[in-house]
Amino acid sequence: MSAAAGGGGPRRRPTIALLGVSKSYGVGAVAVHALRDVELVVDNGDYVAIMGASGSGKSTMMNLIGCLDLPTRGRYLLDGIDVRMLDDTELSYIRNRRIGLVFQSFNLIPRTTALRNVELPLIYARVARAERRARALAALDAVGLSDRAHHRPQELSGGQQQRVAIARAIVTEPALILADEPTGNLDTESTGEVLQIFARLNVAGRTIVMITHEHEVSEHAKRVIRLSDGRIVSDERNARLTDLPPRFQPGDLTAAVA
Repeated sequence: MSAAAGGGGPRRRPTIALLGVSKSYGVGAVAVHALRDVELVVDNGDYVAIMGASGSGKSTMMNLIGCLDLPTRGRYLLDGIDVRMLDDTELSYIRNRRIGLVFQSFNLIPRTTALRNVELPLIYARVARAERRARALAALDAVGLSDRAHHRPQELSGGQQQRVAIARAIVTEPALILADEPTGNLDTESTGEVLQIFARLNVAGRTIVMITHEHEVSEHAKRVIRLSDGRIVSDERNARLTDLPPRFQPGDLTAAVA
């Protein structure tokens, strides 16, 4: 795809490009092939749900996209950066600054406040106290919890805890929000609240990749990818949520890395 086809001006790189990625555990006859030659491109500002049965490879893909693991073969480019070329310190920086992680179990520190939990990534990034406090309060306000800033997790509902976790994920203004079964522990009302927050973040330009096994949840994404036996078996757009085709097609690898 040419720059002209994209509307003129320099072409932006996609947020995610998995190029012939495979991941194996073990060697020889006992090797487990969790991912097999996966090619996936996620454009800036897309909203993708990844689905699959247990053992399909979706957890492995989540770990690779989140820079929690590295591929056995192939390349993973995050905002054009080949993560294989990074050392442990650089990978930690990427996880802290460029990826916002949201987990099913919230992963909040129980004996500290919502505000302090949201501040944590900024503490690790050595952001000055006044700035991190202001940014954490703004993130809590973005998820509708400014009035719960000084409550501890046990004083919050499950849905409120997940909203704190989302605030923590967005406080560093990452390129990517990666959510692993973010509604798995929530009731219907809280699930709706969390999905509304993701929708607002996506409208504001955030790229979101969500791992889920719930069809009702995946219907809120612009694009649904299904895995089976470590391979992508379908990749479909939700016509109800998007009128335009993606800038990068999954097979358009030349455009993805040029």
